[in-house]
Amino acid sequence: MVEPAERQATYADLQAVPSHLVAEIIDGTLVTHPRSTPRHSVASSVLGMKLGGFQLGGDGPGGWVFMDEPELHLGHNVIVPDIAGWRRERLSVLPETAYLETAPDWVCEVISASTETYDRVSKRRIYAGAGVSHLWLLDPRSKVLEVFALAGDSWLLVGTFRDGDNVAAPPFDVMTFPLSALWPLDVEGEVSPNAQ
Repeated sequence: MVEPAERQATYADLQAVPSHLVAEIIDGTLVTHPRSTPRHSVASSVLGMKLGGFQLGGDGPGGWVFMDEPELHLGHNVIVPDIAGWRRERLSVLPETAYLETAPDWVCEVISASTETYDRVSKRRIYAGAGVSHLWLLDPRSKVLEVFALAGDSWLLVGTFRDGDNVAAPPFDVMTFPLSALWPLDVEGEVSPNAQ
């Protein structure tokens, strides 16, 4: 007997997901997960502020456009990274659609219990296939940042930073910031009992 072909998720399926969930289509499967925890959101927001000089210039080199949780259409995949950045020469005009089809130059995924497998496996592969040059995986639970650069079609780990380290990492290695700045409400050396 022949098994019936598994139905591929459609954009209409994604649009039908309740707004309190983040929805993605990964390898033809609709994937949903809850919105970020406050620890996750603060780490992502502070990182965005640290990189602000790359977008605005002034106190930094400029030349970048950053977005929080953009919807990316990369081939048949619809994914939502926590933060994505494009060099301005590659994204000089913003589309009028609710999504972007131009792959970012840099992506940061903030790891949580509900997204870790997707972030570390499926989405890493999709980003590599789309030609994203740099990937950061930030885990606020363990207070670790892993920095990857695309080498051919594989990711090369170029740095790992832990709480207490100063971060200077490609493609933003002309500036340095303390990793501990990404969890400003934590008491030094202590992790909140509600961290997830």
